[in-house]
This record gives sequence, C-alpha cells and structure tokens, in this order.
Amino acid sequence: MRRIDLNCDLGESFGAWSMGQDEAVLAEVSSANIACGFHAGDPDVMRRTVRLAAAHGVAIGAHPSLPDLQGFGRREMSVSADEAQALVLYQIGALSAFAKSSGVRLQHVKPHGALYNMAARDDALACAIAAAVAEFDPELILVGLAGSALLRAGQTAGLAVAAEAFCDRRYRRDGSLTPRREPGAVIHDIEEAVQQGLSIALRGHAVAGDGSPVAIAADTLCIHGDKADAAAFARRLRAGLEQAGVTIAAPVAGARA
Repeated sequence: MRRIDLNCDLGESFGAWSMGQDEAVLAEVSSANIACGFHAGDPDVMRRTVRLAAAHGVAIGAHPSLPDLQGFGRREMSVSADEAQALVLYQIGALSAFAKSSGVRLQHVKPHGALYNMAARDDALACAIAAAVAEFDPELILVGLAGSALLRAGQTAGLAVAAEAFCDRRYRRDGSLTPRREPGAVIHDIEEAVQQGLSIALRGHAVAGDGSPVAIAADTLCIHGDKADAAAFARRLRAGLEQAGVTIAAPVAGARA
C-alpha cells in the first residue's frame, strides 16, 4: 500500500496580522511546518500553533527561514555557511522550546522559501543546514526538494531525509521549481493542483511548464497554508489520495531513510 505524508506550512500569522486557516488545515494533514519568527510567526503564534498541532496528533517540524519578515522569507540573501548554520540552529531551538512545554517533540525540519530553494542547489548552504539539524538532534528528519542538494547533504550528515514535492507549483524539466516571479509558477486551480499531487503520489511524475515529463520520487506533499483556499485544497487532496488507496501518515523521527 502506498504511503505518503501531507505537510503544510503553518503558524504564519504575526502580531495583529492573521494568515492562513491553520485549524482547518490541521484536520487534514499529517505534518506541520511551523514558522519560527524569521519570515513569519511570533512567540504567541508559535506556541498556539504547536498546541493546535499537538491536539490534532500532527507531527511538528521547524520551518526556519532567512531573516526576512518584510519579504516573507522569499528574497534571496547572501549568507555564509556559518551564518546559515547559526540561523537554522537558533530557530529550531526556539520552536523546540514550545514543543517541549506542550509535551511533544519535534519530528522534522524544513527550510522555508528562499533558504529552501537556495539549499536545493547550493552544496555549501545545504551542508550548513544539515549540520545545524544534526547538531541539534540527529534523530530529526530533514525535509527538502526531491532530488536536491539538501537531501544529499542530509544523508551525508547521517540524517533521515524526506523528499518533498509540490502540488501547486509548476516544475521545470530539471525537477526544480519555477520561480514565483515567473508567470504560471503557481497552480491556482484546485483540481489541477490535486491532479498533479495524485500523479506524483501514484505515478511518480509531474508535467513541467514546457510539457515535458518530470520524474519525482516523493515522501511528502506540500500544502501552502498561506493560500485563501488552503483548507478546501487540503480536504480535496486528502480525499483523492485516500480514494486511490494511499495512506496518509507522517514519517517517524529516528527512522533512517
């Protein structure tokens, strides 16, 4: 029986600014990537989101970012490997404190936005992120783009890794994501995005923007929590996967891939 994780980026409100449909989405997913305050989130939001995820029995992961609240962590920055390692370690530690206070533990780490995309292709940055995760807790799972430098770095560091794919993002023929600044980079139609998710989960492939097939071996599918229809999409995707005989379950921390 096919098994796959459904993860969602959550806890992205900040102060008086509310974003996402966290509680509704948590009813549908198996893993939550919780913002750690650098691209979104604040201490109150982090604590509340951890508690919500724990109440729903959803695996909790840190979602570290470049320090870019104004740009929502989607702008690339020039950071050294040492800086990146410290940034990631700092954010994992912050979220872990809230997890510990709620009686749960972190399961995984998934970089956010520009940090994620940079680490997919930059070996030095990928190694720095993997080192931060291993330094904090070598039992944590490192989540990264399928086929990316980040996953290779995680495996080299002795971490369990989870290869991620995106239902609502357009791929290039080399398996990288089409940058958000380009037209058509985001798939807005729910049914089209669901069909891409089903194709990846069941057949291991997507179709690139130029029509070419892209092979993708994924352990987890991402749902973006900042979209207005995030909850509706999560319900539709989960239903489609389960109807196809796919079991939705989070990876288990401490299990080597």
